[in-house]
Parts: sequence; C-alpha cells; structure tokens
Amino acid sequence: MLKRSLAVLGALFMLAGCGSLDSEYQLVQHGESALQKDVAVSKGSIEYRILPQDRLKVVFYRDPNQSAEVPTTALGQEMNTDGILVNTAGYIRLPLIGKVKVAGLTQTEAADRITRLLRKYLNSPSVYVEVMNKRIYVLGEVNKPGVVKLDREKMTLFEAIAFSGDLTDSAVRDNVIIISNKPGKGLTMRSVDLTNFRNMHYASLMLRPNDIVYVQPDGWKEFKVKSDNFTAPFETITKIAAPFVTIKYLTND
Repeated sequence: MLKRSLAVLGALFMLAGCGSLDSEYQLVQHGESALQKDVAVSKGSIEYRILPQDRLKVVFYRDPNQSAEVPTTALGQEMNTDGILVNTAGYIRLPLIGKVKVAGLTQTEAADRITRLLRKYLNSPSVYVEVMNKRIYVLGEVNKPGVVKLDREKMTLFEAIAFSGDLTDSAVRDNVIIISNKPGKGLTMRSVDLTNFRNMHYASLMLRPNDIVYVQPDGWKEFKVKSDNFTAPFETITKIAAPFVTIKYLTND
C-alpha cells in the first residue's frame, strides 16, 4: 500500500513538472521576446484617446462663468444619462451640430471641437466631455478579480491590486503580466517584478484604460489543482465501492 501511494505521489510530481514547461492552467504564456520593454512616460502617452464603442458624457454650458447646465429643451434633444455611444466610424451625434468625429481625440480635444462647432448656434458655449467606460481588468491570483472602474487618465499597478483586495498567497509576485491594446500597434505585453524595487520603473507600473492585469498562480497551486483532478476519479470510485466493501465484510463475518 505504501509503495502504491509513493508511486501515485511520484506520478503527481511528474505531472506538475511537465506542467511547468507548457501549462494549461496558466493564461497568456509567453517567451521573453514577446515582452515589451519599458518606454518613457509623457503627457501624450498617458492621456486617453476616445475609441469607437466608448460612451461619452457630454455636458453643455451657456457661459463658462456659469455653472448651470443648458436645459435640454433649449438644445431640442434630451441628453442620454447613460452616455452617448461613439459609433464604429468614430462619430457621435449631438443636437444642433449633428455628427462630430471624436475617435482618436483626447477628452479635452473632443470638448474643444464640439465647442467650436457650437459657436455657430450659441453665445460663449462651453462643453465638458468625459469617457464613462474607462476601466481596467484584473484577473488571476487576487482576492477580488474583476473590473476596476477608472475615474482618471491612469492608475498604478499597486492601486489596481489594492482595489482588487490584494494578492493571494498563491500569486507569483515577480512576473505580473500586463496586456495593453494600443491603437495601430495591437496587443502588447509586459512583465512587472513586484519583489525588486531597484528593477521597478514608473512606466512599467502605469496602467491605462482597458489594460488587463494577470497575476499568475505559483507552481504549488497548479500542482494542487492538477493533483486534485488526478485523484478525483479514484476518490469517486472509492466512495461508490465503499458500501459494497462493507457489505462483503459483514457477510464474511
């Protein structure tokens, strides 16, 4: 019995060892060549640029010195409280001015463009534009994985982890993966080592809207999951066979 147990345990360790090379348990596996190098952080690289399918909050003011919003009746159309959807071509449609191209612009640039168009119809118009759906996605070994809403242009990796309830005990802390989708460049991926302060760079810690943070599980958790999957059928068979073994034992007595 002892030899059999040792054989099963050895097989499980071999299973865990094989998984470390090509694991089906870990997401977004990569080679070192797939990782992006740190780039300098500038104001232009931080400012969010509006994308198709974004939802915008657009507020009109009669006068920059007044805080009262223009009544929707004065504009001839009720503004959508859920935001105005940017269509696939990058346009929104507004009262008075009609279609406006906003994709590719920052929030400030979009507000300036709408303001210029409104000057044909309103005296001293002022416009405020905000993207309503800015968010970051945190997956993997955190206590509260999911969506982190972003009410500003950027967030640090430490802030995102804090909003997600901190790392679990099974988290890999020296290889946190961040995936970004950059217009014109497609998906890029970088790795951050949270255990080494000297190797940290401000650029690598910066998260922007729509970034995905993936905290990988360590080898022990992967081994535990795989071992549970391996032993589960035997446990099921044992539970099914237990009553028959008991009956047989009682019959022999």
